[in-house]
Amino acid sequence: MSKELHKKKNYVGRLGYSYRRNLHERFIESILFLSALLSVVIMLAIIVMLVKESVIFFQHVSIWEFLTDTQWTPLFDDAHYGILPLVAGTVVSSMVALIVALPLGTIIAIYLSEFAPFAVREVAKPFLELLGGVPTVVYGYFALLFVTPLLQMIFPELPGFSLLSAGLVMGIMIIPYVSSMTEDAMRAVPMHLREGSYAMGATRFQTAIRVVAPAAFSGIAAAYILGISRAVGETMVVAIAAGMQPNLTWNPMEPAATITAYIVQVSLGDLPHGSIGYQTIFAAGLTLLLMTLVFNIIGHLLRKRYREIY
Repeated sequence: MSKELHKKKNYVGRLGYSYRRNLHERFIESILFLSALLSVVIMLAIIVMLVKESVIFFQHVSIWEFLTDTQWTPLFDDAHYGILPLVAGTVVSSMVALIVALPLGTIIAIYLSEFAPFAVREVAKPFLELLGGVPTVVYGYFALLFVTPLLQMIFPELPGFSLLSAGLVMGIMIIPYVSSMTEDAMRAVPMHLREGSYAMGATRFQTAIRVVAPAAFSGIAAAYILGISRAVGETMVVAIAAGMQPNLTWNPMEPAATITAYIVQVSLGDLPHGSIGYQTIFAAGLTLLLMTLVFNIIGHLLRKRYREIY
């Protein structure tokens, strides 16, 4: 009887342990689900808020005028509500930043992934990521007080505020995002692909460019899309160094305003809540959200099309 009682106690103990383990797993799953659900709810709340406020704006301003008018003067008596000057400033500053960030970020990632010794990689990568942690307002004053005077020595006609200066510093700021994600994607490529390339007589550079980079294309594309979104959504650098003049120009050597800089300008003002001038920040924010959404959709399609499963 004692043996049977002992077996029953062990069986009951195992059942209790299994029940507690399942309960613990369900609790963890619930926490993870709620965390994921919270992000979705926050995103939906942002979209609802922007759309709701933008609808009020578009009841007074036609979408056609908003998209085609070449003047943006919503805070003056002779008000114009054409978003094109802000879009042009955003695109130009982002293009300057990407011309700097994408090549340099990719080169750094190739070096850290394929050429750098372990000790160099372990020291360089934290410093590189620390560069991404510098407050953007510091980058803004760096662009205004250091980069702009330096550029004026090369281009004497360059004004004190310009998209060129802001874009160059934005590019420096985005480099850590591009290089870190690109390096992670390249290091995720299986070693046997590299070894096969070496066995065929390829050099390390040829292997990195012709084997590793194409195999990591989906991750590299994701890094590029993140860099683009980061450049389009940057606020403080362009607000400080680019000037906040809604000027329709495609010349990076001129001052101009971006969508984010205009939102900052109005948010710091004293416009009454509910006025048309105040509602413009929501229409501008919705435009910026749609631009970012397009880039993310492109990145998703590229990842889906070129993703390699090893």
